[in-house]
Amino acid sequence: MMLSLVQAEKIMRASPALSVSLTIPLPLASTRTRFSSEPLRFKQHVSNTHFFSRPVRLLSKQPIVRWSFSCQCRNRGRNYSKFDDEGEDFIVVNFYRFVSIQDPAAEIAKHLSFLQDLNIRGRIYLNEQGINAQYSGPSKDALSYVEWLKQDERFSDILVQVSPAIGRHAFPKLKLQNKPSLVQYEGGISHLPLLDPPMRAKPLEPSEWKEKLKDITDGDGEASSSDSGRSCILLDVRNGYEWDVGHFRGARRPEVDCFRNTSFGLSDEKEAPSDPLINVDKEKTDILMYCTGGIRCDVYSTVLRQRGFKNLYTLKGGVSHYLEEEGTSEWVGNLFVFDSRLSLPPAAYNNNTVDEAKITPQTPVDTSFARCYICDSQVHELRHRNCANLDCNLLFLCCAECVVNLKGCCCSDCVTAPRLRPVLHGIKRYEKWHVYRDS
Repeated sequence: MMLSLVQAEKIMRASPALSVSLTIPLPLASTRTRFSSEPLRFKQHVSNTHFFSRPVRLLSKQPIVRWSFSCQCRNRGRNYSKFDDEGEDFIVVNFYRFVSIQDPAAEIAKHLSFLQDLNIRGRIYLNEQGINAQYSGPSKDALSYVEWLKQDERFSDILVQVSPAIGRHAFPKLKLQNKPSLVQYEGGISHLPLLDPPMRAKPLEPSEWKEKLKDITDGDGEASSSDSGRSCILLDVRNGYEWDVGHFRGARRPEVDCFRNTSFGLSDEKEAPSDPLINVDKEKTDILMYCTGGIRCDVYSTVLRQRGFKNLYTLKGGVSHYLEEEGTSEWVGNLFVFDSRLSLPPAAYNNNTVDEAKITPQTPVDTSFARCYICDSQVHELRHRNCANLDCNLLFLCCAECVVNLKGCCCSDCVTAPRLRPVLHGIKRYEKWHVYRDS
């Protein structure tokens, strides 16, 4: 049913827990952005203090109305064939910034207008707390967006990480959205003091981080004494499967599979006996936190700060920035990345124009720590695969022999599953699950 804005407002007043979706045709003359003939779709959600993706019962008599925006012509039916980028180097760009954005909807409209003629795919999230972006594209387009963004004084000194793409795009499409949380964490992050720099960990330059690592001497991430007599803990604020392909020496493997569930320093010894922050001296222990690009550490450091941890340090720009500046000193293995490449060797960050042959898993790196999920033998290819069982899809490391013996599955039970995908070799990845469901 097509509704006008006036009709929608009447419905929302009568039923405050209702979520209304409007399809509103916009005349091209009314906007600077060029759209296709497909309409724009707005979704209105109502809440007392927060933005919800699902309808909730109001607690306030005067609800706050917010709009989320998605453009069908861009997110669902964008015609990428119009771009002629043959012969151009494709790169992947990552950056984030916690900064106050008073009107995210207006900010998104500005970004959308600039990006409309650029061949960029990826995830660009904005909200009142800032921006978080990971995207791919030909270097000319990808860097044009960065330069345009830096013209805004709020982002003029933003740290941008660039790495080579394998082939062309590392993402299937462009998502430019107003997200309630710039990163997914249990309970959300809108209530965290992320816009207050003293509440976040102190950022260390890669060279400073390298010096700090010398305080970690026992090699297992336990608290160790530095030359100054202080205790020091190296904390990997990533997922366990990321550690499996690469990590700093001395960092303990995190027993989490999703950042949302990270809980270091939040539980007692009975609940989480393996927590490296259990029973540490919050006043005298230096906590060195690292992740891929830095944003997860910034978020989680505010959680620890509220729990009374005083000496929090984070690696500025994350591991990717460190590998670019310091190389592999104190680092072993590859770096897990959340796009179609999955894993990058350190050399990829030393030369952003490196060709595909040099960033494939055959790049010589230390793999002595990596183990097959199935047989526990050493793995030489530091790149995860998904279980061939469509209904499992587990992300795991696997040796070449087990790939063959278990037909690309993670266990014997999955081998006999009714919906098996073909075994993939090399750096190939499975297509979207519905391709195999419908076949």
